[in-house]
Amino acid sequence: MSGSEETGRTIRVDRIARVEGEGALHVTVKDGRVDEVRLSIFEAPRFFERFLEGRHISELPDLVARICGICPVAYQMSAVHAVEQIFGVTVEGPLRDLRRLLYCGEWIESHALHVFLLHAPDFFGYESGLEMAKDYPDLVRRGLELRKTGNAILALLGGRAIHPVSVRVGGFSRVPTRRELAGLKDMLLRTRDAAAETVRWVAGFDFPAFSQAYIFVALRSATEYPMNHGQVASTDGFEIPVAEFERHFVEHQVDHSHALQCSMDGRSYMVGPLARLHLNYDRLSTVTRDVLADARISLPLRNPYQAVIARAAEMLHAADEALRIVDTYEPPPAPSLAFTMQSGTGTAATEAPRGLLYHRYAIDEDGTIRTVVIVPPTSQNQRRMEDDLRAVLPNVLNLDNEAAARACERVIRCYDPCISCATHFLRLEVTHA
Repeated sequence: MSGSEETGRTIRVDRIARVEGEGALHVTVKDGRVDEVRLSIFEAPRFFERFLEGRHISELPDLVARICGICPVAYQMSAVHAVEQIFGVTVEGPLRDLRRLLYCGEWIESHALHVFLLHAPDFFGYESGLEMAKDYPDLVRRGLELRKTGNAILALLGGRAIHPVSVRVGGFSRVPTRRELAGLKDMLLRTRDAAAETVRWVAGFDFPAFSQAYIFVALRSATEYPMNHGQVASTDGFEIPVAEFERHFVEHQVDHSHALQCSMDGRSYMVGPLARLHLNYDRLSTVTRDVLADARISLPLRNPYQAVIARAAEMLHAADEALRIVDTYEPPPAPSLAFTMQSGTGTAATEAPRGLLYHRYAIDEDGTIRTVVIVPPTSQNQRRMEDDLRAVLPNVLNLDNEAAARACERVIRCYDPCISCATHFLRLEVTHA
């Protein structure tokens, strides 16, 4: 850390845990007021969209799974749904339920990781989940057990917990027997109880006083809490088919970041658990709504720090939904549906743990991928994170360097940004001009 009266005040945090990927925050203050906020993602571009061009659609599920080690299912589901749209394939019945169950596993493991190891330490004053575990071993153990359940679902349905390999266009390469799926039931019952306790626990956190007039964006389904399906909706009354996503949501390059930022009709917005909760509260399971009511949690929740409540509620919902699928499962006659290859363009959006994930593919008659567009949740949230930081900063500029940096990091962690799954640090600079 450094600073002087001549050059202005500069705060640097060379390495922090609990932010996934490489990023930097630069703040310029003029005449005591915040003049500029730039959240920079300087991790090298990975060129996944171009990397997919020229590959065959049979390779697509395995390749897109490598984009993220924490939410590979979201990338696989968005990809196969888009291709199935081109081929006129509609996956229903047990195969659809199995895909939803696979998504339940991903939500449970990802949310458990974030709630217990990445976000909760902020509310308890610890630098890491490991430090918190010294004083609260039972709480951290609960988080690890929850994550274990999510990984067990991924391993059973996907062939392995990290980068599943069984997803394919039309279904799966293999589906479980009824007995195999029933083997998850006892674990899921314990998970549902633990998730309910987690909702009650996080509801009692001491949340910083902060509220914003967010535009929430998420999928909205007429029949279920959205994971794989729905229309793109917002809390200001906006609702469109996924195919019209790019008419309203535009990615653009900013000079200070290697990641694109996305705007909705020129405005910033929030995707993720808080957005899903606001747009789909009536689609939550009865158990989940009862526990939220018991914890005296009601909408609206316009404090980003309360996203931890939404994540805990979604863990509970996912466990309850998984139990429903396990109890009613009858194996399909075949692990996947037949299809006829044809050229065309298809779009799809699913709900990754961190928010709406959009894919578009154009393919040739032989199944060769021609063009790809992928819009991940973090690029959609990046501009909204800058807006939140701009609102928070006037209240923390009077703090010392270390405390101001921690306050900014806490805001960013509310979004659980998945910048990448490689390094973990954020560098913060505050300059007084």
